[in-house]
Amino acid sequence: MTKEPLLQDELELFESLRARLEAIAYRLLGSAAEAEDVAQETFLRWEAADREQIRVPEAWLTRVLTNLCLTQLKSARARREVYVGQWLPEPVLGGDTMLGPADTAEQRESVSTAVLVLMERLTPNERAVYVLREAFAFAHGEIAEMLDITQVSSQQIFHRAKQHLATERARREVDEAAARTVVEEFLAAATSGQTEPLVRLLTADVMGVGDGGGKVPARARSFDGAAAVAQFLRGLFRPAEAKRALVGGSPDMYAWTANGRPAVVVVVEERVVGVMTLEVTADGIAAVLSQVNPDKLGRAARQWAAADHGEPLIKGW
Repeated sequence: MTKEPLLQDELELFESLRARLEAIAYRLLGSAAEAEDVAQETFLRWEAADREQIRVPEAWLTRVLTNLCLTQLKSARARREVYVGQWLPEPVLGGDTMLGPADTAEQRESVSTAVLVLMERLTPNERAVYVLREAFAFAHGEIAEMLDITQVSSQQIFHRAKQHLATERARREVDEAAARTVVEEFLAAATSGQTEPLVRLLTADVMGVGDGGGKVPARARSFDGAAAVAQFLRGLFRPAEAKRALVGGSPDMYAWTANGRPAVVVVVEERVVGVMTLEVTADGIAAVLSQVNPDKLGRAARQWAAADHGEPLIKGW
């Protein structure tokens, strides 16, 4: 039996939900590119389905998307084992619809780079239940139906996931203006040529992580401690011709946000070559997370090209 082609209202319905579906997939996969692919595969299944039999399209689409993501997560674990260097999620810049809802602290926290890294420790089911409940407020009954589990199991899995992700460190809520101030202070300290100004901004147990994916030089392991991170950053932000050659020119540095956190966006001739996200707490900067793998900067580059980003804080470094 040949399926009926999509009617205009059915197409518009899916397109009205695409951003939400991509936001769910991004939280589940930590990859903007994979989230786009999974959302498109969901569209193809919607197109091929007997849509007259689908009573609640959003629930049906979310179920299909979530299960596609669960399949992806199982293979992703094997890929992580052979990944070169440290793995970080693909950054999503402020203003991107893929960030999804940000009305509550829980929703904003669920898309932060630090939490996406922690979610790698969860099982696929734990990650799915946590994302659907915490970030998108699905009821446990709805989640249970999507994942073919009981409602009690959904509640138990959610509780277990929250325990795994629990952190004692209070995050500071940062709006756009505050984020710019944080980045301004950070860049001033990082380019001062001294470690002391940086140490004052960092927590004692600050962590530094860089993801080059084997494509761009980055430290093979994460490192921590204010003195070690400050010393590394001082060297990283010291201008050198070799560094300019590596990125293909003299970079400009902008204050922005990525995954809801203050970020330094490094741009060479309108091309994003790095995104450094700062995890800010009441005690200072607790993590410096640098994404320089070009394979993970595609969406950020497209968003940046379409944004009105003003003047850089540092030009032609």
